[in-house]
Amino acid sequence: MNWHEICSHPALKDLPFKLETDRWGHIVMSPASNRHSLLQGEIQTLLGRHARGGTAFPECSIDTSAGIKVADVAWTSRDFLARHGAANPYPEAPEIVFEVLSDSNTRAEMDEKKELYFARGAQEFWLCDTDGAMTFHNNHAVLARSALVPDFPDRVTLPF
Repeated sequence: MNWHEICSHPALKDLPFKLETDRWGHIVMSPASNRHSLLQGEIQTLLGRHARGGTAFPECSIDTSAGIKVADVAWTSRDFLARHGAANPYPEAPEIVFEVLSDSNTRAEMDEKKELYFARGAQEFWLCDTDGAMTFHNNHAVLARSALVPDFPDRVTLPF
C-alpha cells in the first residue's frame, strides 16, 4: 500500500493509534496515550502564542528515506504551505518538527527520526519527554533555546 491508500483505507481511518511506514512500505503502529495527546495539544497551543508567520498542526506526515514518518506536531511557515499546501505526505520536512516521547518508543528511535527530518530539510527538531521537558536541536547540536521560537518554554505543563 502507498501512503494515500493507507490514509484513505476505510479499515484504517479511525484507528486509535498512529501509523507510519518503514523503508519497505510496511505499516508500523504506535499506540498513543491520552497524556501523549495532551502534550501534543499543549505544544500546539503554545506555538500559537509564541510562533508567528506560520501554522502549527498535529500528525504531520513526511516522506523520508526510511518511509513515511508522522511527526507529533509540526510548525510550517507560510512559504512552506505555499509550496506544499496539504500534500500528503510532505516531500520535505516543515521548519520545526516535534516528537513527544512515549512508552512505545525510545530515544534511539527519536534520534533516528531527528536525522531523517533534518535530511528532509527541517531546521529544528524538538523533543518533549513524558514529563514535559523540552529539548531543542538544530542539525548540529542541542540548543539551550529554539532559534526560531526563542520564547517557547523549556517545559510543557498540563493543566492538572
